[in-house]
Amino acid sequence: MKRFALIAVVITVFWAAFSGSLANEQAIAASSTPIFKDIKGHWAEKTINDMVKQGILDGYPDGTFRPQEPVKVDQFIKMLILSYTDLHQNGSRSWNIPFLQSLSEENQAILKQDYRYFDFKPSPVGYWAKQFIDVASDLHFLNKSRYNDFQADMTRENVAEIVYYTIQETEFLEDGLFGQKMAQAYGDLMGATEREQKFIAETLVKGIMQGYPNGFFGVGDTVTRAESLVILNRLTDKSKRLAVPVSPEKLERVVPTAGGGKKIIIFPDKRMWDAYEALLVAGQLRGSNHDLYETTLRLFKDQSEKDSVMNRPSGSAALNEEAAVWLDPQYNTYGITMRLREGTLARNKEVVEQFANQLFGYNASTFKELFNDLSKRVESGAKVASQQKLIGTDNVSIQVDAATKTVIFSIATKK
Repeated sequence: MKRFALIAVVITVFWAAFSGSLANEQAIAASSTPIFKDIKGHWAEKTINDMVKQGILDGYPDGTFRPQEPVKVDQFIKMLILSYTDLHQNGSRSWNIPFLQSLSEENQAILKQDYRYFDFKPSPVGYWAKQFIDVASDLHFLNKSRYNDFQADMTRENVAEIVYYTIQETEFLEDGLFGQKMAQAYGDLMGATEREQKFIAETLVKGIMQGYPNGFFGVGDTVTRAESLVILNRLTDKSKRLAVPVSPEKLERVVPTAGGGKKIIIFPDKRMWDAYEALLVAGQLRGSNHDLYETTLRLFKDQSEKDSVMNRPSGSAALNEEAAVWLDPQYNTYGITMRLREGTLARNKEVVEQFANQLFGYNASTFKELFNDLSKRVESGAKVASQQKLIGTDNVSIQVDAATKTVIFSIATKK
């Protein structure tokens, strides 16, 4: 009896292990089975599967996805809106928190007030896409008056335009000059209008769209359902964006932006390139009481002021750093802004001198003398008029706001 009992136990254990292994194999096989029968091996298979699971776009009743079919305008707008939402286990949706935080106060108010009952579903009565188009239009992601037919196929220029305006409302636009240089590399770019070229350039420099191996962007071509999902995935998930190479030899540089982002800038000449290097060094002179976003070095009195400025709630009264040293590549201009509180000049003396030495060279002492004299007079409450001075080959424009004891030195090469 004991022998039979032992055999029974062994068989039970073996069967359990076998059944578990079989179940695991079946689960693995099921997980590797494509959701749709026509996307196996497709270049966008993974993205299609991931975004369909999120409910961004559906397949067809016959079990196909039809990845190469053109996407319609209304379909793309619906997918754009849903891409900024979270899908919950009960099937409901809500706006993605990072998306809400990226919007302006005006757009946040629009969603809270005008779309507080928006359920992210097609309209049950009337045109199914009306709600999606309306919310996209109200958020300034598109101008719906430009579309005569929302059931038309989306062209690559159409997509680039919507992506451009969505970026404008949710993050920032890149350096236009760099984008134009990228776009001009495509042989068919001149087939687009000047306005469309601007949209195309932005999507390229952001790493959201790309051209084809034949050297064309595809002006006038339709966008497929698969392509649209990949584009939206890159738009809403920055980690999925294509890397865009820069060339220091061509004065191209990647600079930091707010929120840990990055931006590509082309500097107009070697002088400004070197001035940016000086900003990097100058900031360290203030220890942790500084930050450098894009081409502006902000200087804070102390950590408390830095925390107050950087963490101020939206809509709160303006809180500003005590000083800033900045470059404006678009207008080839340099500047220093001083808000003259007690001790401001002393705390930032080294930074200003470092920057002036780099920028003015032999004429640095002339600028520093002018800077110190005017700043001390404004700080003391003396009446100081706005004025202009010529130092070497640079025009120095000085703007004074006596009420806030703020003085701005704007420097541009004489033309």
